[in-house]
Order: sequence, then C-alpha cells, then structure tokens
Amino acid sequence: MTTTKPMGRVALMAAASVLALSTSAGADTIRFWTTEEQPERLERQQAMAADFTAETGIEVEVIPVTESDLGTRATAAFAAGDLPDVIYHTLQYALPWYDAGILDAEAATEVIESLGTDTFASGALDMAAVDEGYASVPVDGWTQMIVYRADLFEENGLEPPTSYANVLAAIEALHNPPEMFGFVAATKVDENFMSQVLEHVFLANGVSPVGPDGFQPLEVGPTVEVLDFYKAIVEASPEGELFWQQSRELYFAGRAAMIIWSPFILDELAGLRDDAPPTINDDPTSAELAGLTGIVTNFAGPSNPEGAAWADMRYFGVTADADTEAAQSFIEYSMSDGYTATLAIAPEGKFPVRRGDGENPSAFTEAWSQLDVGVERRAPLGDLYAAEMIDEIVGGLDVAQRWGVADGQLALASNIINSQIINRLVREYIDGVRGAEETVELLNQELAAIE
Repeated sequence: MTTTKPMGRVALMAAASVLALSTSAGADTIRFWTTEEQPERLERQQAMAADFTAETGIEVEVIPVTESDLGTRATAAFAAGDLPDVIYHTLQYALPWYDAGILDAEAATEVIESLGTDTFASGALDMAAVDEGYASVPVDGWTQMIVYRADLFEENGLEPPTSYANVLAAIEALHNPPEMFGFVAATKVDENFMSQVLEHVFLANGVSPVGPDGFQPLEVGPTVEVLDFYKAIVEASPEGELFWQQSRELYFAGRAAMIIWSPFILDELAGLRDDAPPTINDDPTSAELAGLTGIVTNFAGPSNPEGAAWADMRYFGVTADADTEAAQSFIEYSMSDGYTATLAIAPEGKFPVRRGDGENPSAFTEAWSQLDVGVERRAPLGDLYAAEMIDEIVGGLDVAQRWGVADGQLALASNIINSQIINRLVREYIDGVRGAEETVELLNQELAAIE
C-alpha cells in the first residue's frame, strides 16, 4: 500500500544522504533495543553500530532485551516516557504497539519511502500496514518450507510439492515404508511445531479462524479439504507422536520424501553442524543431501490456488520517545550500507526483506546468498544451493501471511493457536474419533469461546 499523507520530512530525507542527514545531529546518542542477545549476534550488532557512528557521529547504545520480556519492558518504558529510540521486534508487536502509541508510524513510513517502497518484499510491508502507512520498517524474516527430495521427484516425473494435489501425487508414487515415508507430518498435540505446520496448511487453503470482527467460523467445505489433506500426510508418516525431531532425523537418513521445516535446516542439510548431521551416507560432513533437496515456500490448496507462505517477520520500530531523525538515520543505514551486516547476524534465519536498491534491484539478495552459514563448518548458501532455490527462499516473503494480521486480529489468532484446540481436534479427527464435518462444527464451537 502507499500513503497519501503530506511528504514532510520524507522529502528532505529523499534529497539527502544518510551522512548529510545525520551529521546535523552532531553528538546525538540513541538507544537501540534488540532481542538478538546471543553473544556472537550482539557483537555483530555492536560492530555495525560502530560503523554507523564512524560515518555519522551518532552514538548507538545497543541494549539486549530477552524476547519474552520485550512486551512488558516496552509497556513500562512507555508509561515512564523512557522508551529507546529504536526497537527490533517481532511481528506480534507491530500493530498493537502502533495502536497503543508506542510506535511512530509516520517516521517508519518515511524511512520506507526514502529507501524505496518497491525495494521491500510486499508481504513484509502488508503485515505492518496501518492507516498512516506502516507501523514499523521490515528488517528480515523467514518462511516455513516444504523440504523435499528433488532427485526422487525428478526420477518419477513428479511436479514440485507446491499444492495439496502435488503432495498427494508424490505420496502415491514415493511412499514405501519403512524404507521411505511419503511425508513426516507433525502429530504431537502439545508441540508448537504442530501449531505452526497446521497454520501453514490452513493458510495454504485460505482458511482462517479470525476475521475483521474477531472469531470467524471456519467454512465447512475448505476446512474439510484441510482436514482430509492433513489426514493423508499423517497416514504417509510413521506412527507415533511426531514433531520437528523425527521429521529432521528421517529426512536426514534418506527415509522421508517430504517434510515441513524452517530454514534453520539449511545449514544442517549441508553437513555444517555436528549436533545435527545428515546420515544419508557415511560422511556426517557431506553436502550430498543439500544437493538432492528442493524447497517450496508458497503452498496452495484447492480453495486457494494462489497459495500462501507462513512467515516469521522482524521489524525496526521508531518509538514515540525517539530522537526521530537520528533513529531514522540509524534504520536507513541498517537497511542500506549496513544491511549485509544486519543479515549476517544469522543468515539462515534472516532472509532479506529488502532485495536491493535503485542501482541494483537484487543487490542485497545477492550479498545475502554469499554470507556464511553453519557452526563447526561454514559456507555461503549460494555455494550450497542453486540460484533458483535462493530465489524461492526469498520469494516466499512476497506472499507471507499469518492468521489475523490483515484483519488486525493477530492477538486473538495467537490465543487460538496457543490454546492448541486445533491441534487436539485435528488429531482426534485423524484418529477416527469423529468425522470431518463434525470436527469443523466442534472447532467452531470451542474456538468461539476464546478471547
């Protein structure tokens, strides 16, 4: 979306470089809250902030904040009139903090427009859209992926698993237990992993339990399609209480054709981590499995042919108490000259939401693909995966979705997910406790009671 408000400071910002803008601020000091508090990540952020200071003269105090404490600390600081200038925060805070007055959407929107709205992934922007423009500036994100054995798909003339139908066709061709399971689906009801996978599968078919006015009854037809599909992938999975651990282990052993996982699996697939080695051959450091693997980020069901990608997104927020110009200057630097350093904090989980700039529309995607990932061994993603894979990874951010975001109901959606009612009732349907339509009816009954 675009904003029609008067240009104000944005005209000045667009006409000046980061250096020219911030030099006038002299010896300003800003405070930056970050939830990336692991020592190595904190050190990288401090180094980037030091580079910004060297260029602009603006000092940056990098303050680590535990992610679980971020909400309460921000609320307390707001009440005391003592917010930091910039907060690195998750998607869940963008709209509530804007509504509460914690975030300065005008300032964030000016930064986005100055950098170029069309240089950002549209899905990342849409998630933070408000009446004034955007609540915060998208920084990075990741999308959940269908990870699959591209070599087996090619050998059997199968289309990539971009849809329910393609997944089911691949299961029909490849499921041969115990040597090969067609899928490893999440079935452990009390694991958040099952919640994430189910939301992904529901989103793919355009089904959501929330709408603009709050709870929205699940439509019977599309929801039955979701239930039937999930039952099919569970029936192509091993028995037992399955979550992320079994799906990774079976895929790494060459005994699963498809799994759903986060991008944090990308370095492990290539044998770069000793605590999670591929076991498809006798060499735990081998990159063979990475070379045999394909990924899908945008996944579609029969009632939603355009599909969707489940995403986790992070933002820079300019606060109501900020030294606005200095805060804007820091964010602009972090998203331009310092953007590669920003992404380098953890490249496998920080996809570039800003692809490039006016000179090169893919500059940051290219730079990100050459950042090292791994633990005991390191290598660039671009050396491990083909260019089309890199494009697929980053492209998911254009269609990124989460329940409740577009309708301003993310808090309700989170409560619904955390209740694990959907996990429990889907599992009971799979186990034959009740039929599909009866399950939809009971889902609507129980979810309606959540506030």
